[in-house]
Amino acid sequence: MARPFIGRPMPREATRRLVAGRGRYVDDISQSGQLHVAFLRSPRPHASFKITDIADAQSSAGVVAVLTCDEIEAAIGPWQCVLSNAPNLFSPEQRALARDYVVFQGEPIAMVLAESRAEAEDALELIAIEFDDLPAVTSLNEALSGSARTHVNAKSNLAFEYAQSTPALDATFEKAEHVVSRRLTFNRKTGVPLEPRSVLASYDTVEDTMTVYASHQMPHQLQLIIARLLGMQINDVRVVCPDVGGGFGVKMHIYPEEMAVCAASKLIGKPVKYVADRIESMLSDIHAREYIVEGSLAIDANGRISALKVDAIQGLGAYSVYPRSSTAEGMSALRAMGGPYKIEQYGARLRSLLQNKVMTGQYRSVGHPIAVAITESLVEEAVKIRGEDPIEFRRRNFVADSEMPWMSPTGGRMLDLSHEKCLDKLLALCDYANLKQSIATWREEGRLVGFGLASFVEFTATGPEGYGRSNVPVSSLDTVVVTMDPSGTVTAQCSASEIGQGIQLGIAQVLADALGLPIGRIRVKLGDTQSAPHGGGAWSSRGAAITGEVAWRAGRKLRSELLTAAGVLLQAHPDQLEVSDGEIVEKETGHVRMQVSELAEAIQFRPYDFPRDVRPQLTVSDMGGRDGDTFLPTNGVQASLVEIDKMSGKVAVLKHWVVEDCGRVINPLLVDEQIRGGVVQGIGEALYEHCRYTEDGQYASGTLADYLLPMAADTPDIVVAHVETPYSGSILGAKGAGEAGTCASTAAVLNAVNNALDQFGGRIDTLPVSPVAVLSALGAFEEGAVS
Repeated sequence: MARPFIGRPMPREATRRLVAGRGRYVDDISQSGQLHVAFLRSPRPHASFKITDIADAQSSAGVVAVLTCDEIEAAIGPWQCVLSNAPNLFSPEQRALARDYVVFQGEPIAMVLAESRAEAEDALELIAIEFDDLPAVTSLNEALSGSARTHVNAKSNLAFEYAQSTPALDATFEKAEHVVSRRLTFNRKTGVPLEPRSVLASYDTVEDTMTVYASHQMPHQLQLIIARLLGMQINDVRVVCPDVGGGFGVKMHIYPEEMAVCAASKLIGKPVKYVADRIESMLSDIHAREYIVEGSLAIDANGRISALKVDAIQGLGAYSVYPRSSTAEGMSALRAMGGPYKIEQYGARLRSLLQNKVMTGQYRSVGHPIAVAITESLVEEAVKIRGEDPIEFRRRNFVADSEMPWMSPTGGRMLDLSHEKCLDKLLALCDYANLKQSIATWREEGRLVGFGLASFVEFTATGPEGYGRSNVPVSSLDTVVVTMDPSGTVTAQCSASEIGQGIQLGIAQVLADALGLPIGRIRVKLGDTQSAPHGGGAWSSRGAAITGEVAWRAGRKLRSELLTAAGVLLQAHPDQLEVSDGEIVEKETGHVRMQVSELAEAIQFRPYDFPRDVRPQLTVSDMGGRDGDTFLPTNGVQASLVEIDKMSGKVAVLKHWVVEDCGRVINPLLVDEQIRGGVVQGIGEALYEHCRYTEDGQYASGTLADYLLPMAADTPDIVVAHVETPYSGSILGAKGAGEAGTCASTAAVLNAVNNALDQFGGRIDTLPVSPVAVLSALGAFEEGAVS
């Protein structure tokens, strides 16, 4: 029998094409007569405004049209984030172009359509506009105080509030042997995909149809929203997502610019193109993870965690992002609190605040880095106060295999996890006993070295309850349509999206094994709503867990059709036959009876060879998601080794280890690289990335000279290993994998930094960790300790 493709490390075929410069991104696509867009953006964070003259801009060279809110709203009205199961959520209406007021710096006010981008940008300077500044609400404390309003007509800056508590929470804290507390501050960051947000919209005035090329993670969601907002029928809107240069959650939302481009094309009747430059991206892409979180942990006399409570304040920006809501990040963080530990009593409060900043939204490993950082920081405090080994404390408090499935008081159902196995594997991977000795030696030599651990549970592959109960039009289902042609090769149309994570290859591997064909005879197509069936796209690490499962079922259906047909022609029972490596063979002996290509040709061209009641189908489909659990939990452990430069306060990550359980691994090469990429993003969150605003709301991180990213020289060796505990609710047993690296790397680095600072009595409670904060922590507690 042929060697299975599932579990085999294979590089993406697309890699050769992309590194050869043959990628096809939105900016590579042009249409005859297309116009280019430049947006006039607000230089003020909060102001009323009036456009007094556009005549000079309209008469500028190459300009076809200048559109403001008055013109654009002839084609598209406002939208508003509303969740039917969260009636207390307040988010004002948002428009493609602002009307009367701007509420964050960079908000689009007007757009110029011209024959070139340069001519459109030149004309922007000719638009006459007057501003009347209003107080800008920037910090979380200012927003919470209510001393000024983000929106002039809003009653409050509080957009959303949520609280939950188990009955015995307070009593458990009162009788605890120890109570430890931490307050962590998380500053904003953003995704910075290599390819910026891009869109080319072309409206057909004769057929009343629109084709949109977009760099987006969810083509069907975008198609649905465009149709709704422009008053079109959904099947009259075609969305094509060609090669997508990264997403990370940035490209799963609805933005004013994309909607304005679609509306402008409908108004003007010509193709309209917009590609954000890097400054625009930094200023207008969603940001993420702006929080102040206070957490407390109760520990009983036996060293068991008995209760956890958290109070989180979240910054939303000027609006709750449409359609999913920015509050999804905060709710995800609350659900992930406590992670792998068996904690019976839990209390949480979330307050989500409007600010005069760009919107926040879902970004890789949504909310989980917040939860893991606060949980693991509290665990380290508990270890200190008890004076015991951090490994044994964690091991004692893990949810044991025998206790699962277990419903956490946070609302997450824990099943098919492997906390102890992952921890044991990580300790072996990093050679923990010898590493401890090496750290002690390095410290004796005067080096400032620290080691940090972070265990985690991540909730992936969101089911239909996640958004369905909110009445938010986000599909949690996927569909795969598989067709075999007369030569015996297969084309699969999938509702998943390829954004660089490799799902296209992963689906091909699944189909190859499901059908018994060589992978070279499988072609997977996705990203075009005209041919791909409706489905979820790329979010929540759903590709292998959901689309992969659907692909397996579709493949087995086609295999069944082939075996039935082969049984007729070969006068054998289908159960006696098998498909292997593109051949129909006898199951017991492996003897080859015919080629699949011969069979496909017979089905297609000689149907008269089959009885009338046998009509083999060469096109089959399957559609589905997951039943039961709203979220599919995965788990793992990460560790980081860091060194602090005493003179500069700069932190260097020397090595990082990850052991992760994503169930059955479809392609180890792709999974490992997804994890490594996620770890690098987590290191960025821990040490570098910060969307800075001045007190008066001016954005101060508008270029990559101001917004620091981890570079190749900053990236350590990242050692990855796996424990495979298949998900019991599926055939494949796969779980989400693409966001696990980001989930706990920030917490591991933070714990490592604080471990290095322990000998000086210092501690860092703000992310990212800045050299200034490190030097303060080194010197403020023991002056002269560092030479």
